[in-house]
Amino acid sequence: MSQVLHPIEKQIIKSLQKNPTQKTEELVEKTKLSIDQVRRGMEWLRLKGLADIKESQKTFVSLGQKGLEASKSGLPERKLLELIKNNPRSFKEIQEKLPPPEFNAAIANAKKNGWIQIEKDETSNKISLKDAFPESFPEEELIKIIGEKTIPLEEIKNKDTLTSLNKRPEFIITKTESSKTISLTEKAKNIDTETSTSGAIDVEAKVPDTVVARIHPLKDVINEIRETFVSLGFSEVVGNLSQSSFWNFDALFTPQDHPAREMQDTFYLKNMKATKFANPTQIQQVSRSHKKGWGYNWSIEEAKRMVLRTHTTSVTIKYLADNKPDEARIFSLGRVFRNEKVSYKHLAEFNQVEGIVVGKDVTLRDLMGLQKEFYHKMGLDKIKFWPTFFPYTEPSLQSMVYNDKLKKWVELFGMGIFRPEVTKPLGITRPVLAWGGGIERIAMLKYGVDDVRQFYNNNLSWLRSANQCQ
Repeated sequence: MSQVLHPIEKQIIKSLQKNPTQKTEELVEKTKLSIDQVRRGMEWLRLKGLADIKESQKTFVSLGQKGLEASKSGLPERKLLELIKNNPRSFKEIQEKLPPPEFNAAIANAKKNGWIQIEKDETSNKISLKDAFPESFPEEELIKIIGEKTIPLEEIKNKDTLTSLNKRPEFIITKTESSKTISLTEKAKNIDTETSTSGAIDVEAKVPDTVVARIHPLKDVINEIRETFVSLGFSEVVGNLSQSSFWNFDALFTPQDHPAREMQDTFYLKNMKATKFANPTQIQQVSRSHKKGWGYNWSIEEAKRMVLRTHTTSVTIKYLADNKPDEARIFSLGRVFRNEKVSYKHLAEFNQVEGIVVGKDVTLRDLMGLQKEFYHKMGLDKIKFWPTFFPYTEPSLQSMVYNDKLKKWVELFGMGIFRPEVTKPLGITRPVLAWGGGIERIAMLKYGVDDVRQFYNNNLSWLRSANQCQ
């Protein structure tokens, strides 16, 4: 029986018999078929065992908006160096030339490279060159190389410099392009397309797969975490995605000049300020705590600024301040937002969960036991704890979970006991245990994923094949 072929398949085979290996775009040009017809025909031939298809990916790099600006006017640290090239200058003089985002980036990068020193005199801080004036540096050279071009990643030799620039918002754009290459199998190389049957129904052709609906793998993990907290006797509290800086930062004893509050780390809602965000006693006590603990005049205008919440703690701390429970087990779960460069392990928008326990005699040992039980219910059994620092807990620990696939310990949730500077101003008199972290990290462990973006790139093949959480 002659092979049943569609006219589209015949055209593709004819082209491949002349040029044995072609990309999808080449076939479109040579066969004059549309891109959809070529893709459809390639898949038909693959299913019939008449073609081999190989998929490859290539990554390209170009400059983002800030990178293009820097290629024309210079990096912030270069502007700073030029300003102090001949004479030291005060912070005020430099800020008149460099706007706040550029000023902060310039100081940070120049200090990191050891180019500048900052000295304080009677009236101000002055910045001067520490060593010889650098004529060029790697980040500057790489920006010149890329310019307005889009270049393959493999052409960039200094990957560390690219990584450094990638950490700066809007400096680097990385794009991965996929391409398919098709070639005929031995079975198809000698097919006579003139005599092959055309237009008949192939009763042996594979029927389309039927894919049933299912829960998204990440949503599956979120549901499992919620069920786990409930099984441990916790109740869920919810709050808005937008919060005042008061509950997101001030109530947690984060100083108003802390780097986390800068626009490089936090999404602020433009021209929006909170009005009735807390009662007068809460505002007065938090203000007093900041003045005593950090030694500066606390600004209520800064506390009114609206942000996309950077953690779910803004929800739980407000619940505790408003209710002042003697005993409580609560958790908060939801989206949080950080102004970060998206990478294989960081997202600008992700899910976070936090557990809170209030009690008369609760201790750090209770918190470690609760966290072990939580991980055990999530199917993670190799756990240890490591001392660390967090701004609003003391003592603080980092939980570590062993990853069998990576053969190493990885960091998961942070934990600790709220500091008195957090609880006392809000009238919370009993110890508060807290732990939490990013849900995507747990999902990556459960599904063996090494790039967090896989949960959001709508790869239907993976989404359909991922095993359900056990």
